[in-house]
Amino acid sequence: MPLLATIGAGSSRAFGLTAGGGGTEIDYLVLAAGGGGGQNYAAGGGGGGFRTSFGGGSLDSGEPFIMNPDNTYTITVGGSTGVASKGANSGVSGGDLVSAFNSTGGGRGAGLANGQSQDGGSAGGGPGEGGPAGGNQGGYTPAEGTAGGSGPRGGGGGAANVGENNPTRGGGQGYAVDITGASVTYAGGGGGGGYIHGQNPGTGGSGGGGNGGSVQGGTGGAGSNGQGGGGGGAGADGGNGGPGGSGRVVLRGPSDITWTVAPGTNSTSTAPNGDKIANFTVTGTASFA
Repeated sequence: MPLLATIGAGSSRAFGLTAGGGGTEIDYLVLAAGGGGGQNYAAGGGGGGFRTSFGGGSLDSGEPFIMNPDNTYTITVGGSTGVASKGANSGVSGGDLVSAFNSTGGGRGAGLANGQSQDGGSAGGGPGEGGPAGGNQGGYTPAEGTAGGSGPRGGGGGAANVGENNPTRGGGQGYAVDITGASVTYAGGGGGGGYIHGQNPGTGGSGGGGNGGSVQGGTGGAGSNGQGGGGGGAGADGGNGGPGGSGRVVLRGPSDITWTVAPGTNSTSTAPNGDKIANFTVTGTASFA
C-alpha cells in the first residue's frame, strides 16, 4: 500500500507520493490550451496555464512529482479551443497520485459578440469599449499565468507577462523551458484586434500567441497548437477571433527508466544528458519501468 506524501498547499509534491519511502522523481511540464480570441472588435485570448518543475527559472516550482513504476497514469491534454471560448485544462492523474494535478485553460478575449473576458491560466484581454480584463484563476504558486490587458481590445495574458493595454494591445509573452531537450516558448497571449481609426492589431506574444485581426472585419490569428497560445482578437465590423492552441504535457525522468506511452501519437525521446522524456500532445496514458 503506497504511502501518500502531502508536502503542503500549492506544492506539486502534494500530488505525488512515496512508495514505502521510495519512488522516482519525475519533472513535468503541464500546459493547458489557450483561450480563443473574442468576436467582433475584440480582445486576445489568454495563454494556457503553465506549470513546470524544470529549468530553474522564476516559474519552476522546484518540486518534481514522485511517481511509482508500478502504476499507469492518465495524461489529459487540452485540445484546440473554439473561438471566444475558454481553453481546456491539462493534467496528470491516476496511478498513486493523491489527486489530479492540473493547469487551467486560458480565458477567452472579450468582444462585442461574446461579452466580457474570462479569467484563466492566463486571462483574456479587456472589452472593445474599454474596461478591465480577466485575471489569473488557478491560485497556484508559482502563478500559472498572468492577467489580460485592459480594453479597448487588450492583449491576452501570457505565462511570463501580462497582456498589453490599449493602444499597443500585444499579447503577453510566454515562458521558455528546455524540458524536451530544446528550448521552446509556451503560453503566449493573443493580440487584440484592430480598428478603423488608425489602430493597428496587436501582435501575439512569443510562445504561440495569435496576432489580432486587421482593422476591417479581420480574423484573429490562431494560437499555436502544442504551445497553448491564445487566439488573436477579431478586428472591427464583424471579424472572427482566432482559436486557442492546444496544450502539452511532458514528463522527464532519469536515464535508467523506460517510458511506455499511448496512443502512438505521443512520443518518447532521450535528452542530451540521457534523461528519458515522455511527450504528450493528445490525451493518453504513461507508465515507466
